[in-house]
Amino acid sequence: MSEIMIQGGRRLEGELHIAGSKNAILPIIAATLLCRDTVYLYNCPKISDVVLMIQILRQLGCRVIWDDKVLMIDTSTLNSSDVPAHLVSQMRSSIILLGAIIGRCKEARIGMPGGCQLGKRPIDMHLDGLRKMQVEITEYEDFIQCMTLNLQGAQIHLNMPSVGATENIMLAAACAQGTTTIHNAAKEAEIVDLQDFLNACGANITGAGTKKIIIHGVSELKGITYRIIPDRIVAGTYLVAGAITRGNIILNDVYNRHMQATINKLRAIGCHINEEQNKVILSVAKPLKGIGLKTEVYPGFATDMQSQFLALLTTCNSISHVKENIFDARFKTAKELCKLGAHIIVDERKQIATVHPTPHLIGTSVEAMDLRGGAALVLAGLVAKGCTNVKNIYHIQRGYEDIVRDLSKLGANIWYTEERK
Repeated sequence: MSEIMIQGGRRLEGELHIAGSKNAILPIIAATLLCRDTVYLYNCPKISDVVLMIQILRQLGCRVIWDDKVLMIDTSTLNSSDVPAHLVSQMRSSIILLGAIIGRCKEARIGMPGGCQLGKRPIDMHLDGLRKMQVEITEYEDFIQCMTLNLQGAQIHLNMPSVGATENIMLAAACAQGTTTIHNAAKEAEIVDLQDFLNACGANITGAGTKKIIIHGVSELKGITYRIIPDRIVAGTYLVAGAITRGNIILNDVYNRHMQATINKLRAIGCHINEEQNKVILSVAKPLKGIGLKTEVYPGFATDMQSQFLALLTTCNSISHVKENIFDARFKTAKELCKLGAHIIVDERKQIATVHPTPHLIGTSVEAMDLRGGAALVLAGLVAKGCTNVKNIYHIQRGYEDIVRDLSKLGANIWYTEERK
């Protein structure tokens, strides 16, 4: 296992292309199980979570070929509905396979999901929605067993707009009998991408991007060629990299409309941002100021951008307040940032972090606690005096193709090194 080393102090400049979205590709890979044919997915990001999904599909009997940015999936050879527990435990997003496998096989056995430990993220809403569709579910300590004789459409009301639950229900309902309506559905751009993919395959789904999604079940789906949307969180991370180094960067192949919450907050602290078609240009020409920030469900400010902004706000010239409303363990990265000299006070009960201006961050050894927190530590290392080494970078590799490659293109002094024993 490698570490990431950063020699701080360089101002980032240059252009980057943004790869396909992690949060879009994973449910779409799951959705291919509903197609008894071959699917070609373009702009597929080369991240470890995709590698895990491919391993799972192959374990289920599917044929998968990954050629550069194109992922070919042939599910006509599917011969199992049992998802290996040792793979599921590594990635929480794998729970979205449940709805697709039930939709295809009418039964499924899947281990309890793993992934980043961001606090309580129960899958009750996933299971409750499937039960309303006539799925019999038995929960064991280490796995879930599901079976149905007749998958039926239903009226499903989510207690909160859960992305995963929305996706799982959409997948199960796509080929179910009758109509399923999801009330209080998640509205993320990735939900819309899943609807667009399924509809291109022959599904009949409307409403994605709103609070109510209606799925009219169809008998079968066909294989297609489809291009994945750009990753708005990766794009946001690199915009913050430009801002924290007071740089000047251009991001190409982005969907600006998916990034408005991040762009608006960057403007609020003093960054200059110019938006063109599928392009965002960021520059910093004046001191940056602290702001108030709270995470919200989409289209509000994404919890997946909170850690990166936490790092950025330490370099602003006034106090900031950050309120986390989604995950109750998202502030674990604050402790690691403080090792670099940041002055961040977290009220765990209220889930509020007060970020004080820090004249200089000082490089040291820190550990990535989760995917986005790991990226935030890399960003902090870009401006820290001396050398910063980030451990546990497997977290980062779950969502970024190659953060070292990308930041190097922008002029960062950053490299991989073997982890010291």
